[in-house]
Amino acid sequence: MHGRLSWLTLSLLLAGCASPLPAPDPQMAWVELEAREVTSLLMADWQDGQRLRDGRYFQVTPGAHELEATFRYYYQGNPMGRNTLPISCWVRLRYPDFAAGQRYRLEAWAMSTQVYAVLYDGSGRELAEAEVLGCGPY
Repeated sequence: MHGRLSWLTLSLLLAGCASPLPAPDPQMAWVELEAREVTSLLMADWQDGQRLRDGRYFQVTPGAHELEATFRYYYQGNPMGRNTLPISCWVRLRYPDFAAGQRYRLEAWAMSTQVYAVLYDGSGRELAEAEVLGCGPY
């Protein structure tokens, strides 16, 4: 019981450490990140060649930008769901028309070993597909 209580306490403390997202700047475009599967994760890494400090979103000036993100998921190689393999993929999105004050969504998912990442506008319209740079186990 003592070990279980310690892990519970630690989990609660760490959950309290996550800082809230900043308010979107109306002079910039906001790109939220979403992984379709509950067991997967999409994190922002690079924006126009600059490493990001917060991987939860992109916030960009109007115009053209190059965004890079890491997508992690579990490949279910066995039909019974056993022996899943954790996979990490790197995706690059180049989009020429980000607009100030607009919200976008970069969404990633995997179908077997094929990975997709697509940029949508605020109304859910597809704008661009990201390039998958490579994948491997992590």
